[in-house]
Amino acid sequence: MSFSTRNNAHVRGAGNRAIVFAHGFGCDQNMWRYVAPAFEADFQTILFDHIGAGGSDLDAYDPVKYASLDGYADDVVGLCRELGVKSGVYVGHSVSAMIGVLASKKAPELFEKLVLIGPSPCYIDDGEGYVGGFSEAQINELLEFLDSNHMGWSQAMAPVIMANGDRPELGEELTNSFCRTDPEIAKAFARATFLSDNRDDLADVPARALVLQCSDDVIAPQYVGEFVHRNLPGSEFVLLKATGHCPNLSAPEETIAAIRAFV
Repeated sequence: MSFSTRNNAHVRGAGNRAIVFAHGFGCDQNMWRYVAPAFEADFQTILFDHIGAGGSDLDAYDPVKYASLDGYADDVVGLCRELGVKSGVYVGHSVSAMIGVLASKKAPELFEKLVLIGPSPCYIDDGEGYVGGFSEAQINELLEFLDSNHMGWSQAMAPVIMANGDRPELGEELTNSFCRTDPEIAKAFARATFLSDNRDDLADVPARALVLQCSDDVIAPQYVGEFVHRNLPGSEFVLLKATGHCPNLSAPEETIAAIRAFV
């Protein structure tokens, strides 16, 4: 089966260059509906679902392959090669930021530029000066809660992750997205995400990068975004006015403007 089919890829737009949009944990390509259309006049836009999310083929899920983010990065490389992407732009939200970093290193010809929205190379504080935003105990508690009650975890965490409490419909959308994800795959993806440490992978990334940091982001605090920026040579850093972890939904116009200025 082709990557396009198994990852539910959709290609639109009229440009000669490709721009690939990759969604975060618990989400699917629908999270880009306010952002991706703005680039269709100048780019070929590619949207897809990670295996286990959205309209992807659940039968393609392999627990060994997807136990680490490398498995998801291999899918990005396979899909982009299948679609003929060269010197394109990759836009990765949340965990897909590091997936894009890995894919860029695996296949340097694919992406000329990376846009990393709310990236975190390591979610756990290491006690040696790195502040990921969570203690190891907090991450273990989060994963245990998810293991025991997927629906309850989704309802409790989504509004916190989204922030923007004055617009509860945003939190509700994220809650519903989390609840649509296959629970067993979601649990495994959560472990691959929140236990990952990709700090060393930031060295020698071939593509130029833009780090888009949200204000007041509980998942990827400003320190983390600045760490990614410092460790990606030649990268640019933009602190968005948008609050929360999902500016593609809460502040699409600001997100579009920042991406457009970079690409």
